[in-house]
Amino acid sequence: MSKDAVNTATAVSRSDATPTHEDAGDAGYSKGLKARHVNMIAIGGAIGTGLFLGAGGRLHDAGPALALAYLVCGVFAFFVVRALGELVLYRPSSGSFVSYAREFLGEKGAYVAGWMYFLNWSTTGIADITAIALYTHYWSLFTDIPQWVLALVALAVVLAVNLISVKIFGEMEFWFAIIKVATLVGFMLIGVFLLATQHEVGGRTPGVGVITDNGGVLPHGVMPVVLVMQGVIFAYAALELVGVAAGETAEPEKVVPRAVNSIMWRVGLFYCGSVVLLALLLPNSVYSAGESPFVTVLSKIGVPAAGDVMNLVVLTAAMSSLNSGLYSTGRILRSMAMAGSAPKFTRLMSRSQVPYGGILLTCAVCVLGVGLNYLVPSQAFEIVLNVASLGVISTWVIIMICHLVFVRRARAGQVTRPHFRLPGSPVTEIATIVFLLACLGMMWNDPEVGRSTLLLIPLIAAMLVAGWFGIRRRVARTADQELSQFTK
Repeated sequence: MSKDAVNTATAVSRSDATPTHEDAGDAGYSKGLKARHVNMIAIGGAIGTGLFLGAGGRLHDAGPALALAYLVCGVFAFFVVRALGELVLYRPSSGSFVSYAREFLGEKGAYVAGWMYFLNWSTTGIADITAIALYTHYWSLFTDIPQWVLALVALAVVLAVNLISVKIFGEMEFWFAIIKVATLVGFMLIGVFLLATQHEVGGRTPGVGVITDNGGVLPHGVMPVVLVMQGVIFAYAALELVGVAAGETAEPEKVVPRAVNSIMWRVGLFYCGSVVLLALLLPNSVYSAGESPFVTVLSKIGVPAAGDVMNLVVLTAAMSSLNSGLYSTGRILRSMAMAGSAPKFTRLMSRSQVPYGGILLTCAVCVLGVGLNYLVPSQAFEIVLNVASLGVISTWVIIMICHLVFVRRARAGQVTRPHFRLPGSPVTEIATIVFLLACLGMMWNDPEVGRSTLLLIPLIAAMLVAGWFGIRRRVARTADQELSQFTK
């Protein structure tokens, strides 16, 4: 534990103030992220390949009702981030929800939260480098380069950016988000113009008639909409990055509420608005999983190089996701290592205050993904995407459980809730947890991929139990050492 952390904790314990939990993993970081960085990290977390690429296949399967699925999942995603935002204002921490799990659920809770989040981002990283390689193959210049080579190059570039400094990471995410937002706004302006002028798109006049003449809002019934929920939740993954980034900004109490509150209207505008426009411009049967829905529309109206431009944007979104994954897992693993529940080398910090040990461990798993690209290039993306979804749902459930315990302790007078709060507690948390678990259960209705993913849960649980028995003595020794420092 850092000297400053010990002094702070000792001072509080000697006063009559409410005791404040201190996390040794928070020591040593710079405050290099500015308000614009955190705001754009929030935007970047809300907009990714799940919209730019994944919306095509989901729109084909679920029809225009996909907009409702995005809205419903978006509301629950907002609840999760709002709960995390309240915890951040209570105590900013680069360990984020792992640090809060340690305080409210104990070290076992932090252990599960951290390693499930690592599972999420390490497998998402594999999906990202796979996607980057696939998108790069779109251009003939790179067609002859093996997919695994392109994946390795992408990983090396993003690793270098993360190892330099947190400010460079923030700048990279800032410009990635600018590109994504500018592209979406540009497309929506084009879509509104096509609707207003009744300009034909693919030989059809856009408008409500496109929906009513092609099966209505639910062309294939309710079940396809239910089945896409899990994929929609994955599209919102990375919203929790706001909590991690708050530990490296100078004024979290000002920055975090603005960033969190803006998420809801971004979801409504970018996700729901885009899907509604897409549904009004072309029948859902025209869209496909293999092509960005935006490219589908633009190519139908003869926009030159539409595929090239959108492919570049989707490539940017994948790079942004990989960048965020390395950033967040580095901080989370360091918080765990300081408590003894992660390898010792993941606590290492560079001179530029970057936790490079954890970043390198995530990269090592991603290198396994490079091997996956070499062995089964056609299946690599789908395999890791479904494993990552388990990590996303478990992380969000743990955040809500932490908030439930936090509110209960606040009512008992043990902690003080900030003014920025999750409304409707405890109903909001319970409803969110039930919804997330229901989405997990719905995966059983997908016999091809969903069931095999659910069957991984007992294996992951067994690995977590075995891992805990392997490190529990080290965790106990670390806790004893920290306690002895307080009593000196």
